[in-house]
Amino acid sequence: MVSVQVRRSRRVAVTSAGLLVAVLSVFSPPASAAPADPMADAFAGSAATYEVPRDLLVALAYAETHLDGHDGAPSASGGYGVMHLVSNPTTHTLEQAAKLTAEPVETLKTDDAANIAGGAAVLRAHADELGLDATARKDPAKWYTAVARYGNATSPEVARLYADTVYDLLANGVNAAAPSGTVTVRPQAVQPDRGAYAQTPDLNAPRLAAAVDYPGATWVAASSGNYTVSNRPTSNAIDRIVIHVTQGSYAGTISWFQNPAAQVSAHYVVRSSDGAVTQMVREKDRAWHARDWNSRSVGIEHEGYVNDASWFTDAMYRSSAALTRNIADRYGIPKDRAHIVGHAEVPGNDHTDPGPNWDWTRYMQYVNGTTTTWSTIVDNTTAGRFTASANWGTSTYSGQRYGADYRYAEPVTASDTAWYRAAIPATATYRVEAWYPAVSGYNTAAPYIVTTSSGNKTVYVDQRTGGGAWRAIGTFTLNAGDYNVVGVSRWTAGTGLIVADAVRITRV
Repeated sequence: MVSVQVRRSRRVAVTSAGLLVAVLSVFSPPASAAPADPMADAFAGSAATYEVPRDLLVALAYAETHLDGHDGAPSASGGYGVMHLVSNPTTHTLEQAAKLTAEPVETLKTDDAANIAGGAAVLRAHADELGLDATARKDPAKWYTAVARYGNATSPEVARLYADTVYDLLANGVNAAAPSGTVTVRPQAVQPDRGAYAQTPDLNAPRLAAAVDYPGATWVAASSGNYTVSNRPTSNAIDRIVIHVTQGSYAGTISWFQNPAAQVSAHYVVRSSDGAVTQMVREKDRAWHARDWNSRSVGIEHEGYVNDASWFTDAMYRSSAALTRNIADRYGIPKDRAHIVGHAEVPGNDHTDPGPNWDWTRYMQYVNGTTTTWSTIVDNTTAGRFTASANWGTSTYSGQRYGADYRYAEPVTASDTAWYRAAIPATATYRVEAWYPAVSGYNTAAPYIVTTSSGNKTVYVDQRTGGGAWRAIGTFTLNAGDYNVVGVSRWTAGTGLIVADAVRITRV
């Protein structure tokens, strides 16, 4: 989608030490989580000034931009800076931030500190409209609806998707690189108060395959004003697949394609964190993504920015490659670089995506299945590979289970970990995924412990949603050896039964 080459943002110092001394602890970063760094100081100062929970503010910014302001270059939907303050025909949070902070629009576009303050001010304005008092503002769970509004989504479903992404980051933690250090959010169990959004369909939930062209996708329709109804491949042969980068977030891109002012769309959007796929235009119709090639191609957008390789995860590459392989097989498209192309390679356009950070070699290997990757699955029934105390019961209740059954236990203030043991072949990077059945009464923040080369890492997973499939826990460096690699602990502030079903470990 991108039309200009973007560069790394400048990091500008803000907030005086005197202001930070006065910050209430709920709005301040923990001492261990915020090294002396201009951007970390900017988040702390803005959180204090506008009484927004600091960790929530960081998680929202990370969901939008990975904390990269792109030196003032706009996103595809007209969003600027670390906080993605938007100025387009239908949304004007950039201008709203200018009024709330008394900062010029141009400063908000290019100055990280001012932009973070602007985002905090806009988020606080949403909280005020919702009637959050001083006590409620100290509780990150109470900000869910304000976060959903911040995303400027065009439908309640996408607003929930946006807010859920932010709260998932709170659960999993953030460790984002900045030039002078890191901005960190510790993993924390927050059960969001979704309010009216609790009744909104969850786009992360499994959908019937019949509703989409690709069985692995979720369907969210683009605005009818952003594509051309057609009858392909009868009307036009489909012989190309075009790879794009969104220049924006997953939820933001879905929302933008739903906005008739966008005048742009793609058939599919792929999420960075776990490779989730949303289809927005039927393949028979012409999405508006590649000008003269719209009639002959299927367009796939990938969450992220061309200049930031951190968005291009292995989960995204694998998921997108599976989608591309499926499309190519159905239409007889050769699986080579002459027919699977980047947006920059489409004749007659001025775009640069997917850019130099896109790993075409790896991607095409995945498309063609030419890689040899070590992977192992450990189920709760795998002999000698799973251990749990007698406190863990056995259930066959949910049909979403992996294998014959799964284990469950009540949360307690003690670890009592159920462990999955694996023989890791070499010290290297591995992707860890979990399979569990999702039930409304299961735990809101189940702790998955990964034994990494630098110590145990804990990732919290909401087991009420996203079940019946492999869910990415993260990518970690693991030591070689035969040992307990992944555990599910009972020690959590979350509510509901904790489930231990199966894990998959894959070298990347």
